[in-house]
Amino acid sequence: MKAFQDFQGKAIVLPRDHVDTDQIIPARYLDVTSSSGLGKYLFSNWLYLKTGAENPEFILNQAESIGAEILVAGENFGCGSSREHAPWAIKDWGIRVVVSCSFADIFYNNCIKNGILPVEVSKAFYQELRQYSWLELSVSLKDQSISLSNGSCHNFAIDAFAKHCLQEGKDQLDFIFEYSDRISKFEEARLWN
Repeated sequence: MKAFQDFQGKAIVLPRDHVDTDQIIPARYLDVTSSSGLGKYLFSNWLYLKTGAENPEFILNQAESIGAEILVAGENFGCGSSREHAPWAIKDWGIRVVVSCSFADIFYNNCIKNGILPVEVSKAFYQELRQYSWLELSVSLKDQSISLSNGSCHNFAIDAFAKHCLQEGKDQLDFIFEYSDRISKFEEARLWN
């Protein structure tokens, strides 16, 4: 995983509530075990018209969305089935931060495990963000804050272990492997006692 560093970036606003994982990436794309290449299927039911052509009305198809690293999403984002392919597709598209006023628990945790920072904000702050289609946001994991260029700022909570893993660019297995020597010594001692 890439270490999460504080940054300022372009945000896309998708003001839809209860976007489930099948809307994030439809089940027909779940036959792969690699996250590579899934970004092209992100929100594919909205990305394309029934004819197969790109939907010019959908925000990800608009030129202003190119290079965006932050997604501002509606309430209860990532609900539905617990597919890890949803954060895989989001990350492969280029999103590093997802902001919402509420997340489905499994989706939230899958984001962290895949190097995406899920930022839960108040409904009032979310209402301020959803006034835009695109905006610049500054995100500080160190200070646990997110702010607009107009000075409006919101602090967010995150589990200390999740924060550490994101800052170090490590998933849970990477963290455990740091202690493999100690684990081996413990197991050896346990076997002989």
